[in-house]
Amino acid sequence: MAVLIQAVALGMLVMLAGTLPRNMLFAANLTYLPGLPWAVPLVGVYLWMFWRYLGGWGPPPSTAQQRRAWLRARPLAARVWIWSLVAGGLGIVALVLALRVANRLVALPSQQLPDLSQVPAATVVALLLAAAPVAGIVEEAAFRGYMQGPIEHRYGPVVAIAVTGTLFAVAHLDFTLVLWPYYVAVAAVYGMVTYLSQSILPAVILHTAGNLYSNMDLWLHGQAEWQASAAPPALVWTHGADAAFWWSLAACLLATVAAIGAYLRLATAARRASTADGVVT
Repeated sequence: MAVLIQAVALGMLVMLAGTLPRNMLFAANLTYLPGLPWAVPLVGVYLWMFWRYLGGWGPPPSTAQQRRAWLRARPLAARVWIWSLVAGGLGIVALVLALRVANRLVALPSQQLPDLSQVPAATVVALLLAAAPVAGIVEEAAFRGYMQGPIEHRYGPVVAIAVTGTLFAVAHLDFTLVLWPYYVAVAAVYGMVTYLSQSILPAVILHTAGNLYSNMDLWLHGQAEWQASAAPPALVWTHGADAAFWWSLAACLLATVAAIGAYLRLATAARRASTADGVVT
């Protein structure tokens, strides 16, 4: 239990240390000189220093090796990289399709972009684009690195993914019961890639790409990725299951099967890479 508590506390601390400065700088940018996205380079410098520190740079030297191990940003063989991105990418596709199906089964909560009509579009786009890699780096370091790693080693990947998925929801301040499976599924997509490859680097890329899609979708359409439309969803319990619902369900199942196959190929590629390197995982 001590390992679990320590990993959760440390992961949440890393998440706050990486996210709060970004939030404060972005909020200040929207208030002062909003015509210029001046917060973006400042956040970039902070993120670079943040990543280096988590990876072992800086004082105290006595914790450098442990910080590097917790981050799990180890380089990977080309084949492991390819299957990590394929498996995670198919997992994201399956998740997006599952959200379309879920939106026809239950009423999911709405998420609205704040009114930014007085802010130049160039600044809004710059901040949204910058937010994606910040979230990808910070959240993967916190949840799949510092939090999942110790829990995974002590209790296995299933418990680690369930815990990180729940804390991932709490960190996003919208932990309602209906969204818990969504966040656990997100944690499973990124967490299994990290578990099999033993590196958070592919998950950082995948998470950043997913956030780019999500942020731009929210800005362009004014709705979150879990909303099929701005209007109330046509639940199958009241409107019936139409062709669109069955097509979404079939596509979701097909993408899920393809993702499972890709994860199995990733496991094989990672095992062969470890054997070639003489590493036993």
